[in-house]
Amino acid sequence: MAFHVEGLVAIVVFYLAILAVGIWAAWKTKNTGSEGDRSEAIIVGGRDIGLLVGGFTMTATWVGGGYINGTAEAVYVPGYGLAWAQAPIGYSLSLVLGGLFFAKPMRSKGYVTMLDPFQQLYGKRMGGLLFIPALMGEMFWAAAIFSALGATISVIIDINVNISVIVSALIATMYTLVGGLYSVAYTDVVQLFCIFLGLWISVPFAMSHPAVTDIGLTAVQQVYQAPWLGSVNSLDIYTWLDNFLLLTLGGIPWQAYFQRVLSSSSATYAQVLSFLAAFGCLVMALPAVLIGAIGASTAWNETEYGVPDPITKKEADMILPIVLQYLCPVYISFFGLGAVSAAVMSSADSSILSASSMFARNIYQLSFRQNASDREIVWVMRITVFLFGASATAMALLASSVYGLWYLSSDLVYIIIFPQLLCVLFIKGTNTYGAIAGYLFGLVLRITGGEPYLYLQPLIYYPGCYLGENNIYIQRFPFKTLAMLTSFFTNIIVSYLAKYLFESGTLPPKLDFLDAVVARYSREHMDKATLVKSDNIVLNELAPVNPRHSLTLSSTFTNKEAFNYVDSSPELSNTEDN
Repeated sequence: MAFHVEGLVAIVVFYLAILAVGIWAAWKTKNTGSEGDRSEAIIVGGRDIGLLVGGFTMTATWVGGGYINGTAEAVYVPGYGLAWAQAPIGYSLSLVLGGLFFAKPMRSKGYVTMLDPFQQLYGKRMGGLLFIPALMGEMFWAAAIFSALGATISVIIDINVNISVIVSALIATMYTLVGGLYSVAYTDVVQLFCIFLGLWISVPFAMSHPAVTDIGLTAVQQVYQAPWLGSVNSLDIYTWLDNFLLLTLGGIPWQAYFQRVLSSSSATYAQVLSFLAAFGCLVMALPAVLIGAIGASTAWNETEYGVPDPITKKEADMILPIVLQYLCPVYISFFGLGAVSAAVMSSADSSILSASSMFARNIYQLSFRQNASDREIVWVMRITVFLFGASATAMALLASSVYGLWYLSSDLVYIIIFPQLLCVLFIKGTNTYGAIAGYLFGLVLRITGGEPYLYLQPLIYYPGCYLGENNIYIQRFPFKTLAMLTSFFTNIIVSYLAKYLFESGTLPPKLDFLDAVVARYSREHMDKATLVKSDNIVLNELAPVNPRHSLTLSSTFTNKEAFNYVDSSPELSNTEDN
């Protein structure tokens, strides 16, 4: 394949434009808010992200390189087809559910990151434990899409994969480093426009290629391969449901999503943003679906691609850039390449910022340096943005199973964080003991279920388990959802059991070593760390918030139920008097 100078120039121009927008947004950040809340301006954009920019950035966060490449691949692969392209519907429903049930309680309480409510109720240790799967999800997701971008660019303009990955990562890291959420949000507007324009321009040219058969015919009839509409066999229905629930429910507890929710100017705006993004995800998936259908309707031996076809060459995951390269004119394929690059950067920058935000606030500030200045937190965020960006880039270049690691980490987000989020927001009475037990049970059930992408054999063989490729057993049973439900109910049962044992006197108060049930004063006090700044919240949203009264507040995160119980319990009062 010849080296395309025009393609390289187009990519350079696109990257420079994105960088310019990011730097402009960084300048805007410096002129927003007071000097004392700069870290919050970087994390949640000063809580003044409007509907237009907010809708674009939330949509662009989900519509990444994996989203459009994966949707096209699912539609193209024989035996799967549109029936297995679950991401568009799954993520859209995820955003709708997030808007209906999760956005308002999170935004109205003025949290800064997704982990704040966990640390408020369960303490800093549990927040640190939950940071692990959250960080893994964000980092492996960024690495996976960087890897996809490198392969895409190498297909179209024949440039070294490593160079393309490094340059893309540097650009995304640079504007995230200097501007935080403002840079990410405003570049997302440009990137989403490029995705929409680039893919929709490519579709008519690819569809009109002489080697492409009418996609309406190939949707229901076998021409070159099985119909691209696809079907779900009766044996695979539980696998399909398991994956669909993972996308729908597991798509909620991500810092990248809640960062947009918490940056909204009001709780109502946060809900509307979720609904707008759900619609945007569906619209942006349409060209990817059409490109996958075009790939399934093409006689590849009549194109420059030649024989064998992409399925035989095991290049099905690259069907989108292959269609752009071989079925579109050269200048059109460059537009499509810009779309893929935009999709990757719009998701990668969000993941990097999300990981650094959680670390700087929930690990560094609230766990170790409660008295850290705002300037110190800002510098910690900048350093971690660089470190996490470099780590994601290194994984994209060196790891042979980045996608396998991301699949496993996204499973952990679904199995561990989602049930914990349900409990912390909606189930009254859960405590740290239940949270830890639920965490461990969910983790063990997921790991023992195996992971084919990592060549990890299962230790528990559920009904329907069969031997797949590379002698790895594959589960048909929806064990991921089983693990999630087990984690959820374990949290509730153990929490109420611990509460009963301590309150009934079966266990003495001194055994409450986590200070989760009967301790009057938590040893995990976090001086000078506030969850809420009342000037960032509309007045009608202040009702559920306990604003900070002084700089010497003994504890930001406290178990209020434990306090009330101690005050009203004559048994404990007698114990203390003695």
